[in-house]
Formats: sequence, structure tokens, C-alpha cells
Amino acid sequence: MWKMDRDDLKLILAPRSVAVIGASAREDSVGRAVFANILFSGYKGIVYPVNPRVKSILGVRTYPSILDIPDEVDLAIVIVPNITVKKVIEECGQKAVKGAVVITAGFREVGEEGEKLEKELVEAARKYRLSIIGPNCVGLINTDPQVSLNATFARPFTPKPGQIAFVSQSGAFGVAALEYARKRDIRLSKFISVGNKADVNENTLLPALRDDEQTKVILLYLEDLVNPAEFMELAREIGEKKPILAIKSGRTLAGARAASSHTGALAGSDEIYNAFFTQAGVIRVDNLEELFDCGLAFATQPHPKSNRVAIITNAGGPGIVATDMIIRQGAQLATLEARTKERLARVLPPTASKENPVDLIGDAKEDRYELAIRIVFEDDGVDAAVIICTPTVFTNLEAIAKTIRDTVPRYGKPVTVCFMGTEDIERAAQVLEEGGIPHYLFPEIAAKVITRLTEYGWWVRRPLTGIKKFEDIDQKKVAAIIKKAKEAGRKFLPEPESYALLQAYGFPLAPFALVKNEEECVEKAPEIGFPLVLKIVSPQIVHKVDVGGVKLNIEDREHALKAYREMMATIKQKMPSAEIWGVLVQKMIKGGKETILGLKRDPLFGPVIMFGLGGVYVEAMRDVSFRIAPLRELTASRMVREIRGYRILEGFRGEERSDVEKIEECLKRLSQLALDFPEITELDINPLIVLNQRQGALVVDARILLA
Repeated sequence: MWKMDRDDLKLILAPRSVAVIGASAREDSVGRAVFANILFSGYKGIVYPVNPRVKSILGVRTYPSILDIPDEVDLAIVIVPNITVKKVIEECGQKAVKGAVVITAGFREVGEEGEKLEKELVEAARKYRLSIIGPNCVGLINTDPQVSLNATFARPFTPKPGQIAFVSQSGAFGVAALEYARKRDIRLSKFISVGNKADVNENTLLPALRDDEQTKVILLYLEDLVNPAEFMELAREIGEKKPILAIKSGRTLAGARAASSHTGALAGSDEIYNAFFTQAGVIRVDNLEELFDCGLAFATQPHPKSNRVAIITNAGGPGIVATDMIIRQGAQLATLEARTKERLARVLPPTASKENPVDLIGDAKEDRYELAIRIVFEDDGVDAAVIICTPTVFTNLEAIAKTIRDTVPRYGKPVTVCFMGTEDIERAAQVLEEGGIPHYLFPEIAAKVITRLTEYGWWVRRPLTGIKKFEDIDQKKVAAIIKKAKEAGRKFLPEPESYALLQAYGFPLAPFALVKNEEECVEKAPEIGFPLVLKIVSPQIVHKVDVGGVKLNIEDREHALKAYREMMATIKQKMPSAEIWGVLVQKMIKGGKETILGLKRDPLFGPVIMFGLGGVYVEAMRDVSFRIAPLRELTASRMVREIRGYRILEGFRGEERSDVEKIEECLKRLSQLALDFPEITELDINPLIVLNQRQGALVVDARILLA
């Protein structure tokens, strides 16, 4: 398949000449709006309006067809009815145009007929090795002073040249973003609306923005991903040098999906996207305001060395609000050194707080702010800061802004500033902007942005680890188990088969035996050792507890016989048609912590691995983490440590630490199993009982679903 040349894409984003096909003289038309924006935005190239019905538009001579233009054309902007777009693209190909931005709507987004038109459009473009942005898009903007192109139908406004590139899949969202940028005077390097992504998509544009000297930060609005694996590879490479921040719409699942396993019920689309972005090093944000709030800071501030944040404020309340946000977002409040507190005590009033947050109290002027900034920023335990100022009769906001601007950059540590209030801060905000210091109206916003910076700082500094490849596995045995189930027409592997499969991949199992009758049960029970668990084994029974198919704490042979008979009677009553393979007699593990490991095969992302605290309430608690296979060494470690219940595994209230390393090993084994056998669609190990440090873990229940 033809792949776009990097130089061609560069030429599309920075064309020397543009033809607007469908330019119009009618004032309320998209064609006129696009042409006018190009004409009046100071475009440094040549623009050709194409319209066979009029002789000129806005005083510029028109051409009946792009083929009639005597000069070379780098880029075509297409605004014609959807049924004629294919013909226009063919003419562009004949003209040797490098690319086209198809603003026209009425393609895949409207149904089958539109999808057919879009396919024909792409085929025509492929024939001539011509790249398509769109269709159903708003256009593009390049603020590079050497280009100065606004080829959109947004309101006549071109952002000032900046270092933030914004790519939007939604046209409406893109227009809203431009309006927001205009209102806040946010400077952009590029704006690209990709629409239906029939050809050019996020994976095409990321390398171009990586190589763009004007761009320092990449912002994305996404509704889906074309090729997640390629995106992750690109993002991990590009994100080392240029931060990538994204909004992914669709955070809620439209209707619950029917799922047989705990993992299937827990791993919704949004959880998987969160996991994906985490592994790709992409900072996911919630809304447009946060996207640009973070973009401003990422474009101007250095990366922090750690997540230790100091707060300097002249009011206690805003400092508390900022503290809450910092802790909630996973960063930490820096602990000030004793020397730092001693120095603060010498220069601050007695009523001022010398702890973090450092409260300068309400009468603080610029001189007190300067002293506090110097002392706090010289503390080696502080890697980032939030500076807050509440206007009072004592404060000169412009003077304080100049102090921050002149003092902070000397230390190479990131800062966000909050001047609370909406009046009399315009000049102060301008001073900060001139110094490349991001400013926000509310302390929680300034605090959240600084935590995003620490998040990215960790990503850049993270240790690079590989993917563990286990050799002590038996792929042939697993293949045979799966083949047998398929030949029998079964999608669900009962527990004995699941255990055999997991054992072949090196998972540790609790001792067990499958018995066919009560005599075998009584015979095997003492061999395995009391206490025991009895579990029903049936291809039709997935959740055994729900139908009385589990008996716990079996202490002797008589108890085993009684429990066996009771369970069989209950199953016969609740599921009379179930095929019973027998009963699993299993050693009951005392002590340890119950955890869950899971696998779900997602149609877009492939195998998704899950970890959390286990048991029957796992779906209610939802204290789980997700990642996409394959898992790197560091990824497995982070999965375990990011759940809320990790403190329990670390040893809570004097308890001994659990064997966390064994959990990590099992996660990596599960990742390898998932990649080796795509026939496994869902898998639960619930629970994996984790014993104390260096004592290992044991699988005591498992269910596996096949495609």
C-alpha cells in the first residue's frame, strides 16, 4: 500500500500555492469563507479560486477547473457537492497536486451511501498518490510566519504564532477550540481538522509534528484510533521529546455489554483507553479547557525532576484547595528541609506558615514573595511549585508578577501561577505571559496543571525495561487443550482444563483433584489435605457461587461427603440440564491476600490485561488496573502499585508484605499467554492468593473463554 512521503506531507501543511475548488462569491457560503480566510490572513503563497460560474471572487480571477491553472499547485481545498468530489480529486491527480483538504461533508458519517462515496474518493486519491485530509473537516491553519495560512471556514481569526499544535477529529470541537484560543489569546503553531480520517490520520500527522521546529506540544481531540499499535509506537518515541496531550471522547459506555467474566464486565472502552494512553506516554485530560491549560504550561515550563510540589500563597484557603488537588492527582506535597524553614522564619512575619504550603499572609507584597520564592526554590526537596496570590489592598499584582517572572526562571523548576480574581489582573497576566509563566484564575487549576507536568516528567525519566520471555512453558499442551474444546463445540473451559492450561504456562496452582462420585471424593480428600474446597465442574456453569456450586472449609471426610451431597442436590434443583463433569476437590489456602488477574481480547486494542484485589466483590469495588499486552517489566510493576488496595499488599498495620514480585511474574506470564494464543478471548484468575514475601502465590480459581 502506498505510504505518503514525509516531504509531501510537509508541503501539504506548508504549501507554496493553494487552489480553493468551490470558492464562492456568495457571502454566506463555506466556499467564500475559506477563500476569504486564506486571502486576508496574510498567506505568503499564491491562492487560486476555482469556480466555473463566476469570473472573480473578492477581486481575484477565478479558474473554471484546477486543470486551467497555469502554475503548479501544492494543495487543493475542496468544497463541492459530495457526488462530485471524486471527479475533482481525479483532476487534482492529473494536475500533480500533492494533497487535498476535503471540507465537503456527506460521506461515511451519513451512512452506507456516503461510505461508498468515501471509498471511491480514497481509491481515486490512491491512484494518483495524492493525500487526503478529511473529508467532513474544517480545514487547517499554519501560523508559521513564512506560511501564514488559514484554510478554514471558522470565524476570520488566525491565532498568533506559537508552539502548540492542535489536531481535532471533530470539526465542531475544532471550531470551538479556535474560539477558545481567540478568547484567551492562546498561540498555536498548527491547527488540523482531520474529519473522517479517510486517509491522513493521527498516525500520519504525529511524525510531521515531531519534525516541525515550530511545535513543542501536541494536543489531540480523538473519537477513535485508526491503528492503536502504530499510534503507541509513535507516541512513545515522540513523547520523549514533545509532550502529547489528548481528549478522548466517549468516557461512558453506552449500555452495559454482556460479559461472562469479571474482566469483561470491568474492562469497558474508557478503561482500556486510559490504559493505552498510560502505556503510550500520552497525558489524557478531561475537557477543552484543561487541554489548553496544560498545553500552555507544557510549552513553556521545564520538566520537573520528581513530583514533589511546594505551594506559596498569601491566603490559607486557596493553599488548602491546591494541596487537595495535588494529593488527589497523585503528586506529593514537598517536605521542606529544616534549613529552609529556618530561613523562612527569619524573613516572614511570626504568623506566617513556614511549612508547605508556605502562607505569606494577606499583607504580603512583592518583596516577601521574592524572598519566599528564592528560599523555597533553593530547597533540593522541591521540584515544582504553585504560586497563589489573592488580591488585597496590600498587593500590587503587576509588581508581584514581575517578581515571579524575574526570579523563577533562574532555578529551572516548573511553576504555575494563580492570581485569584477577574479584575485588575490583565496587566499582571500579560507580564507573566511575556515571561513564559502560565497563569490561571483558580488554585485547583494551577495545581492540577503542575501535577500533569510531574506526570510527564516521570514518563521522560522512567527506567526503560524490556519484555520478559518465559522459556518454561508448554505451548503444545495449551494448543491441544484448546483444540479439544473447539472440536467439542465448547467456548468455556471448565476448571480442570483451565488449570492444566495455566500450569503449562508456569502459573502456580493449589493442589486439586477431579472426582466423579462421592466415593472418589471421600478417598481423595485426605490425600490433598484438609481443609478443602469443593467446586462443581460443568461446561454450562461459569459463576459457580451463584448456583451453590462451591463449598468451603471442609474439615474431614464426613464433612466432605455431606457437602458433596448437598451441592449436587442444589445444582440438580437450580440447573437440572447442566452437564456435570464432576467435583473439584481443592486444598483450601489459609491466609494470603486475594487478587484477580484477567485477560480480555478487545477488537481494537487486542489483549487487555487486568489486575486488582480479588473476590466476589471485584466488580462492585472496581479497584483494578489495565494495560495492553505485551507488558514490559515496568508496566507490570506499575499495574500492581497503582490500585488503591496496594497498601494492603505492602503490609497494612503491621502485617507482613505480600509477595508482590510473584504477582508481577504472573502478570507477565499472562501477557505472554495472551499473545501466543489469540483464541483466548477472556480469562479470569480469581482469586490468585498471594502469600507473604518470598512465599509465592497460588491460583485457586480460574475460568477461560475461547473465541
